[in-house]
Amino acid sequence: MNILTFDIEDWYNCDFISGNFDWSHYEVRIYQGVDRILEELEKRGLKGTFFCLGWIAEHHPDVIRAIHRQGHHIGCHSYQHELAFRMDEKSFKADTLKAKQLIEEVIGEEVNAFRAPGFSITRHNTWALRSLAEMGFRYDCSMFPAPHDYGGMPSYGDGIPKRIDVGDGLWVKEFPINVHTLWGKHLVFSGGGFFRLFPYGLIDRWAKECDYMMTYFHPRDFDTGQPVIKTLPLKRRFKSYVGIKGAFAKFRRLLDNYEFCNVVEADRRIDWAKAPVLKLEELGKD
Repeated sequence: MNILTFDIEDWYNCDFISGNFDWSHYEVRIYQGVDRILEELEKRGLKGTFFCLGWIAEHHPDVIRAIHRQGHHIGCHSYQHELAFRMDEKSFKADTLKAKQLIEEVIGEEVNAFRAPGFSITRHNTWALRSLAEMGFRYDCSMFPAPHDYGGMPSYGDGIPKRIDVGDGLWVKEFPINVHTLWGKHLVFSGGGFFRLFPYGLIDRWAKECDYMMTYFHPRDFDTGQPVIKTLPLKRRFKSYVGIKGAFAKFRRLLDNYEFCNVVEADRRIDWAKAPVLKLEELGKD
């Protein structure tokens, strides 16, 4: 099972460092970035899940309308790309609900899937999963089932879909990112910086070894003309800009060589009665 997802944010959202949310002065590049992706998917008749910022729905709703018109599944990626563990439960819920409602106003239907920026639901804020269920989300794609720059969730175990019992009769179906272990490092080759860094032959080999692959791409992954944020720390800057020049060609090869579905279709294909079950308290363990 190969799931095709995108995080819909603009080029400056590679910055988790500054906390500067005054985006009005930045160059707008999101329209051409999304159009380029949609064109490739339309050629192949593919449908993905697009996790959109509430801020994009508020300020650039035509971007989300274009995605929705092509029949793609629309999810929520927070309001303004703040890491989830920087909020308490009350502020997380307010931020997520605001984003959910803004996106629903644009597309005219329920938003039922969520991905936290930076895979930032960790063992220290597992309450976020309960909050998502309380807000009506059925799917979450925020789990990084290994150590990560922002904490990760090693207690999740194998990187496969699972049902999470969040209490009070509520459940969330979790579709985590999948990782490949190389020399003790946990790598996400199916999206982001490592997809851009590694040659296609290696990505293809690792993908063929997977029974489950969760992709995640951003418009900025393919934008060779985007401005460079020079204030980023050196490591972060490398991760944000490495391999952009050849990334779109690799992306197209991946689309040509693999069968993909979105989160809703993946949900239909899974026999959830046989899927592993996790309780919320189990995720909070060291």
